[in-house]
Amino acid sequence: MADTTDPRPSTDIEKRSPDPSLVDKAPDGGLRAWLVASGGFSILFCGLGFANSFGTFEEYYVNNQLKGHSPDDIAWIGSLGIFLQFAVGAFAGPLFDRYGAWMLRPTAVVYIFSMMMLSLCKTYWQIMLTQGVLQGICLGLLMFPAFAAVSQYFDKKRAAALGIVVAGSSVGGIVIPIALSKMLNSSRLGFGWSVRVIGFMILPLMLWSCVVIKALLPPRKTNFWIASAYKDIKFDMLVAASFFMFVGFFTPLFYLPTLAVSRGMSPTLAGYMLAILNAASTFGRIIPGILADKYGRLNMFALGGISTGIIVFCFSSLTNNAGVIVYAIVFGFFSGTIISGASAAFTTCTKDPREIGTYMGMGLAFASLAALIGPPVNGVLLSNYGFMPLAMFSGAMCLIGGLIAATSKAESPEGIFGRI
Repeated sequence: MADTTDPRPSTDIEKRSPDPSLVDKAPDGGLRAWLVASGGFSILFCGLGFANSFGTFEEYYVNNQLKGHSPDDIAWIGSLGIFLQFAVGAFAGPLFDRYGAWMLRPTAVVYIFSMMMLSLCKTYWQIMLTQGVLQGICLGLLMFPAFAAVSQYFDKKRAAALGIVVAGSSVGGIVIPIALSKMLNSSRLGFGWSVRVIGFMILPLMLWSCVVIKALLPPRKTNFWIASAYKDIKFDMLVAASFFMFVGFFTPLFYLPTLAVSRGMSPTLAGYMLAILNAASTFGRIIPGILADKYGRLNMFALGGISTGIIVFCFSSLTNNAGVIVYAIVFGFFSGTIISGASAAFTTCTKDPREIGTYMGMGLAFASLAALIGPPVNGVLLSNYGFMPLAMFSGAMCLIGGLIAATSKAESPEGIFGRI
């Protein structure tokens, strides 16, 4: 009988079959694992914590050095930064999977340098290139290796660990907006030294993260990008869900201080709204992460999107200080699930932990287009029509994203009602 063995080389899928000795290697705890998580927490504190403070910058820019520019013009600075920090994941994730955490060290140096350069900026394009472009690229090269490294050290507790890491952005979003608002509005430091103080504050945390974050697993040797991921319907649906959520999710982060001032709140107190929002978001990232490991990562991601959409619909109905403060707390808690939830959701698409960085990076890179267009579109709606259309548009986008995330469960073996 003729030999029917196929002499052709193995396919890319076969080459990517997970090594059984690596799949179950995650310690799910221990000193080294939690040190890596603390490093990820520090990066998110310094990076996304500063990015989440853009509402404070928006309110300051409108009334000071960018006074001649419209809110949507200024929003492009923040939205470009957010877009780049996720879009760069298409390179940062695969780079970590193939070469490890070495990229953190030079990137941390450049990030601190960009902070000091921002303190010297006076014109729109100087701020755009520094705060939008340079910082956005640096944040992507820092954030995705942190996510991927933590995911290698945790399996059954992965969503909880990622929630704790992403909570770093919430804690940073408490400390940095309060410090900035106080220095910008109630001191004689001025813009330059206010930003420099933040740069000096985050310097030791950046150094700590560069020391403790290391890859657990040996690098993978397959193709730089994993094109077959886009043939996975569940992966594609999670990309779409993240896209729609990101269109609407950043609206209160950008415009809550502006709305608060328009409702009669003092600029100093309005600057604290992002700190209050991020304080609530700290619990909204840790608690759902713990629940996600028990009740399903896709379940919590979908619930976060749907809940956030409903809350954003109420954005324009705020009329007084008490309402704005309560809204910041409620939105912060429920929206906290989205970033950590998206990261955990993409890990369900691969069985090989050496590919997690690539899957996260490729998925969130496409979703990042939403962060590029969402805030400026909302700025146009605000400038021409007011807060009501802005709230309706952003709320609908988040709601659609949550429903797509829920529907993606149909592509899993557990089904749409399963715990995944």
